[in-house]
Amino acid sequence: MTLPSTAREIRLASRPEGFPTPDDFDLVEVPLPDLADGQVLVRNQVMSVDPYMRGRMNAGKSYVEPFELGAALDGGAVGEVVASKAAGFEVGDTVLHGLGWREYAAVDAANATTVDPQAAPLGAYLGVLGMPGMTAYAGLLDVAAFKEGDVVFVSGAAGAVGQVAGQVARLRGARRVIGSAGSEAKVRYLVDELGFDAAFNYKDGPVAEQLAKAAPDGIDVYFDNVGGEHLEAAIASFNTFGRAALCGSISGYNTAPTGPRNLGLAVGKRLTLRGFLVYDHQHLREEFVREVGGWVAAGELRYQETVTEGLDRAPEAFIGMLRGENLGKALVTL
Repeated sequence: MTLPSTAREIRLASRPEGFPTPDDFDLVEVPLPDLADGQVLVRNQVMSVDPYMRGRMNAGKSYVEPFELGAALDGGAVGEVVASKAAGFEVGDTVLHGLGWREYAAVDAANATTVDPQAAPLGAYLGVLGMPGMTAYAGLLDVAAFKEGDVVFVSGAAGAVGQVAGQVARLRGARRVIGSAGSEAKVRYLVDELGFDAAFNYKDGPVAEQLAKAAPDGIDVYFDNVGGEHLEAAIASFNTFGRAALCGSISGYNTAPTGPRNLGLAVGKRLTLRGFLVYDHQHLREEFVREVGGWVAAGELRYQETVTEGLDRAPEAFIGMLRGENLGKALVTL
């Protein structure tokens, strides 16, 4: 294979104020990266855009380093090894790594994982079988301590994480699974395709009222992708000893976040509200791959992807994902 001398990448041009705009990103052409010993050169084929990336565009201290202004963004990607100076990796291998937002990436072997493109579509390794799927699995089972017979509420249920969390609850024996989403099409998807017992469009009225109607006997577990009004509604609907896995709060990523006004109920209800990062739950990885991979292969766990074509449209895909325009996992093909 003859490699090009240059390649394109997306850089952070400015730190967004509120919702990002296309002007916050630059598409630039750079020399093809040189390989050091222990690295592989990967031609990216599919990359991920995820909500957590919005926080990395801010300058403040967080659990992960912020993106640098004028430097390439990064994130999950799958691609083909086109050159290797690392033992155990051959040209033609397909690998999962963390240097997306660019056409070619020089990846340390320690940060690359070989995946089988015949076992699953490439996008699945960034979604249902990747970080979002593992987040759903760990959050529900490890953090929220789900048990058979629980009533489960998932916010942002038609997104990459939510679609898996609700189905894992159903397949693990939940008494009732309820989801919220931002359109009637997404509500139908949750009920008709994913097997949720009930779902509602949070834009149709107060979340607390819609949740109370969907869960007349209360909820035991809340998987929170949204925060704000959704978290407040869950606290109101919780049964005694309810548990919440606080995964994200996308409702406040681009505006001033609002906290639940009824947090005092957590005392009398003896609630557990626990934030988490998927990286703290790697002990579940083998179990996750076996169980969720088996459900996917058997057609028992279904998923959707929203695919945008072209690296130049990655900012558009990212902004659309933040606005809830995606169904399932948001991906970009290169």
